Amino acid sequence: MSKMTRREFIKLMGGIIGGMALSPLAGLPLFAGGETIPRKTLGKTGASVSIIGLGGFNISLQDFTDSTAADFVRFAIDNGINFLDNSREYNDGLAERRMGLGLRSGYREKAFLMTKNCDHSRSAKGSIKSLEDSLRALRTDVIDLYMFHEINYADDIGAVYMGGALDALLKAREQGKIRFIGFSGHKSPEFHLEMINCGFDWDAVMLPLGIMDYHNNSFTRNVLPVLLRKNIGAIGFKSMGGFMSGVPEKTGISYKDCLRYSLSQHASTVVVGMNNMTHLRENIAACTSFVPMTKAEQDALISKSAKFAGDPRMEIYKNTPDYDSVLGKKLHGIK
Repeated sequence: MSKMTRREFIKLMGGIIGGMALSPLAGLPLFAGGETIPRKTLGKTGASVSIIGLGGFNISLQDFTDSTAADFVRFAIDNGINFLDNSREYNDGLAERRMGLGLRSGYREKAFLMTKNCDHSRSAKGSIKSLEDSLRALRTDVIDLYMFHEINYADDIGAVYMGGALDALLKAREQGKIRFIGFSGHKSPEFHLEMINCGFDWDAVMLPLGIMDYHNNSFTRNVLPVLLRKNIGAIGFKSMGGFMSGVPEKTGISYKDCLRYSLSQHASTVVVGMNNMTHLRENIAACTSFVPMTKAEQDALISKSAKFAGDPRMEIYKNTPDYDSVLGKKLHGIK
């Protein structure tokens, strides 16, 4: 991904498809707050992860330096956030390198570290190169969760299963370089379901779980129940609808309620991008006092946001290629 310079990126923080309602999730247990950030088990991995994860992209922006980014990561870990997200593509590896600086001096052992395979050709050789580059940048011998990045196009699925990348990661897992394998994407619930139905026993899946996702082409209603039923770790993101969407401003739903809604969707963790220490502190406070929304509270937000559901700008990541990585677009012939 080419380096981005905007100073504000994100405010704080086949056959199953169909009309699954929110109700199938209503009986599942959720943590109810406390003096520290609650943790959940990440599916069948058995790993205990904080209900909020630190998004790695933001620490590569120009508001941070190497030093302040490292301090930011350590502050998050010291205050209960142990799930760290990253990707090889984020500003040409700068996000991983800065996170690696923060993981020195014993902090690596305190974190559950996820990063993403950014070889969009899905080849064995390219996937191993991406992994080795990530290991070096993050200053670690093992990645806890290694994800196939951006399953956003129909041909990505066959490429993962048949192009050699999956076999390469299985070998890397045998070698102890990664512990768990998953995939991410933000375009289509159908692609997520096909990835699951093709037969590999995925450890975790990353999917949009923001309030606007409920209405159209919904991961929340179509994919999340499948993950929970199969005990695949669910990792939420896009609480605010992604950069440029401006969901809180346009809908009148507060940032706090957007985040609380996402945290109430029964995922193991929700990854949030944070621009500065104020955002980080606010998110930590919100999670230490977190109480899940009732169904009535969720229904009220769903009703309030429904009139905006037809606006494609509310979920730019689904409706345009603007959110896709530079490498992914180039491979698929998109400018």
